[in-house]
Amino acid sequence: MEVVGKIIQVLPVQEGVGRNGNPWKVQPYVLETLDQYPRKVHFEVFGEDRIKQNPCDVDQLVTVSFDIESREFNGRWYTSIRAWRIQQGDVTQAEAGAAPAVAPVAAPQPAAAPVAAPVEPAAPMDPFDATAGDSTSDLPF
Repeated sequence: MEVVGKIIQVLPVQEGVGRNGNPWKVQPYVLETLDQYPRKVHFEVFGEDRIKQNPCDVDQLVTVSFDIESREFNGRWYTSIRAWRIQQGDVTQAEAGAAPAVAPVAAPQPAAAPVAAPVEPAAPMDPFDATAGDSTSDLPF
């Protein structure tokens, strides 16, 4: 999945050692989307190598590719958004090529006169004929 927005916070790096003795590092960020009603998204970059590959600063426009995962611990559920790539700028518009963000307005064309198709008269319906029309109802309408 991807989300485009502006980095509004760079939170402190979290470090630790896993059960198997390997050290780990997580860099959390907060992004604000560019929608009409902006939403804030807290996401993390996991691993020292990915943190170095994907540096971000406050007020930077980015496109974040991420995975969402939920885990249960002691009867409660926790959801994390882990970024695996952060690209500078709005990549979704760049992928569209040189197409402008707003489509050009076409010159107004003169309206053509509508062509009416010939209408065949419907056969009159007998309101007391149970086989005519909807056979599940005995109502005439």
